[in-house]
Order: sequence, then structure tokens, then C-alpha cells
Amino acid sequence: IGMLSQLVRLRLFDNNLSGPIPSEIGMLSQLNSLWLLENHLSGLIPSEIGMLHQLKYVNLYDNYLSGPIPSEIGMLSQLVRLRLFDNNLSGPIPSEIGMLSQ
Repeated sequence: IGMLSQLVRLRLFDNNLSGPIPSEIGMLSQLNSLWLLENHLSGLIPSEIGMLHQLKYVNLYDNYLSGPIPSEIGMLSQLVRLRLFDNNLSGPIPSEIGMLSQ
């Protein structure tokens, strides 16, 4: 997936996808829309998501993601919508999210 450097939208919702979100997602430098909702994804939200500086929409809800919300999400200066509900996330909401301006 990391080879798709010109990809702008990744919409793979409601497909019964399973396993972790690959860290290579951070190589999709042009990505502005990430929709992986309503699957069976598990594991951590990769910290590499913070490298996606064009990202505006993140929809990861209704999966089996676990662990903390990565503080690197605070680096997404273009972020307009972040939907993480219906997962198994734990820990505090990172204070870096408060620095988002959109």
C-alpha cells in the first residue's frame, strides 16, 4: 500500500477486512480521506498516521482497534473529521488533539 504515493482517497468500508492497519499507510503522502470503517480491523492505530499532512477525514469506527489514540494525530493540521467510536481504544485522549485548528 505504501507504493500508492499519489492516492488521495482510500475508502474500504464494510468489507470484513481484518488484521492491523499497516504502518506503511504513513507513506500515502497525498491522502486526504481515510475510510476504513465497519470492518474487523484490530491492533493499534499506527503512529505513522501523523505523517499524512493532507489528511482531512479519518473514519475508523466500528472495528476492533485497541490501545491508545496516537498523539501523532495532533500533527494532522488539515483534519476536519475524526471518527473512532465503536472500537476497543483505551487510555486518555491525547492533549495534542486540542491543537487541531480545523
